Order: sequence, then structure tokens, then C-alpha cells
Amino acid sequence: MTGFPRTGSGDRAFHDGLIVIDALQASNWDRELLEELREGGATAVHVTLAFWEDARAALGNIGRWHRLFEDHGDLVMPARTADDIEEAKRAGKTGIIFGFQNASPIEDDLALVQIFHELGVRIMQLTYNNQSLIGAGCYETADAGVSRFGREAIREMNRVGMAIDMSHSAELTTLQAIEISERPIAITHANPLSFHKGLRNKSDRVLGALADSGGMLGFSTYPFHIGGSGISLDAFCGMIADTAEFMGVDRIGLGTDMCRKLSSGYLDWMRSGRWSKRIDSGEAGTAGGGWPDWPAWFRSPADLPNITRGLLDKGFAEGDVAKIMGGNWLGFFRDGFAPR
Repeated sequence: MTGFPRTGSGDRAFHDGLIVIDALQASNWDRELLEELREGGATAVHVTLAFWEDARAALGNIGRWHRLFEDHGDLVMPARTADDIEEAKRAGKTGIIFGFQNASPIEDDLALVQIFHELGVRIMQLTYNNQSLIGAGCYETADAGVSRFGREAIREMNRVGMAIDMSHSAELTTLQAIEISERPIAITHANPLSFHKGLRNKSDRVLGALADSGGMLGFSTYPFHIGGSGISLDAFCGMIADTAEFMGVDRIGLGTDMCRKLSSGYLDWMRSGRWSKRIDSGEAGTAGGGWPDWPAWFRSPADLPNITRGLLDKGFAEGDVAKIMGGNWLGFFRDGFAPR
């Protein structure tokens, strides 16, 4: 299933007119995948540059994206500001937002926050499943909250305009980050715990605090976050509708966590890095089991129009669909990426 037709469909025309922002993807990017972004009408995508990488390795990943911009400039462009995202829409390209899924690239050096911001990094998770120098990840059995270094990192991220992401963080650490940060934070790719019980999904307490502070939640289509690949589009959009009632329609968007052209070995590395000799079981408890099947209605970014269709079918007004599909993220990034 790949979207609805570009011709003969008012819904597709409506989708093509939207600012469409996916607040998290992690793929092995090549031209074919970049063309999928265009096919799906993606205006901007937050791409993962680091899971466990140190500063030097993260610099290498930035360099690889520079080559992609050089080789495929007809499809993609850097997006460092909300204005860049709007320019990508006008140009018919996809704006690429750099981000880290862990704080490992800044090592223990606060100065690297500004340095990476100057290189285009606009979003950073404070933890990736495990305890970091900043706080606890969602897979830790103990959660001591945000560390002393974490408080300094949050303050510096606030100053330079690097959005704080708590998608893989534990509950107390997340709640403290919301309280400490002087700017709204994001959970770019997770779902309500009330919809699916999983270590990566978020409690009503977290989602309520996130909404009250002006933060953003990006809904994930990753099978382990929605109860498996058999979940229907109607059920997924029902989750969005219920969350809109709880958090408010202005506080929600998409963060699909789509992963394409990545090997099972890469998945094992994402879960275990170099910190464990064993293959971490991850969210499904399937050590070494490889990638799960994706829902039939979202096999690739080319299927983004299906979510627009599903939201319309669920009864959302067109203006609210526009917010969820990207308008809310655009507003969040407009303030969040600006230095203070």
C-alpha cells in the first residue's frame, strides 16, 4: 500500500499542500530512500546521526550527509531553521534536520553542544535506553533523574537552540528535564503507555507535564510501539484522537521511527553498541530476531499520505490534520532552533 493516487483524489491534493514533518527516521540513506520522501510528500525529516557514536564518529556522519546534499541536491537540503523547512516546501525538496538519539557525541565536554549546533545539529536525546552522563534511560531499573552535568547540558542546549528529546529516557529523568528546561522539550517518537504497554511509551503523567509545558509528542509507527504490525490505521488514528483529547491538538505530531535498509546486525548494534557482549533483547524481547514487519499502511515514507487519509477518516478537521502532519512541529522548531 503506497498512499492514494496523486491524480483524481482531493485527499492527495490536500496532503500535497501540507507542511509534512516526520520528527524521527533512522535509515541507511541513498537516492531511492530520498525519493521515497518525495513520493510521500515529506517537507522535513529529523534524521538520526548518532546512537552510541562519540564526537569523531558523529562528525563522520555529518560529513556523509554533506555528500548526500551534494549528490542529491534536487531532492534534499539542510534544514536548520523553520524558514529552511518552508523553503524546502517551496522548492519541492525535503529539509533534513540533524539530530542525535543519544548525548554520547558531546562526551563530557559542554563546549561540544555549541560546536555541534553550529554544524547543524538541532535535536539531541539526553539518553538512549541506558544511563548516560546526563540521566537515566528507559531500560534502567533505577532512575536517579537528571545529573549535575545534565542540568548544565540542558541549560546550554536551551541557550544555543538545540531541542531536548526524551524519547528513550526514564520517567523521573523526563519529568525533571521538563521542569529544568526553560524551553519546551520534545518526545519525538513514542506513544501513550495507555495505548500499548512498552518500556519506550510514555505515561499520562509524562504526557500531561509535556503538554502543560508547551512540549511536543511525535507518534511512532514502529511496530513495538503500537502492538505489532497488524494494528490498523483506524486504531492508530484513534490513538491520535484520544491523545489530542488529553494533550490538546496543538501538542502532537508524527515521529514515525521509520528504519529502512538497515541490516539485522545494525539493529543489534543499535540495541547493544559496544557496552554489552550480549545482544540486548530490545523492546520485543527478540534478541537477534531482526527487524519487525511494518504495518501494511506504513511500509515506507512514501506511505505518509495514508496517515493524512486516516486522520480525515477519523473525523479530524482539515486544519487539525494540517497541525498534526507538520504544522505543530514547524511552530515548535521555529522557537526551539533559535538561539537565546
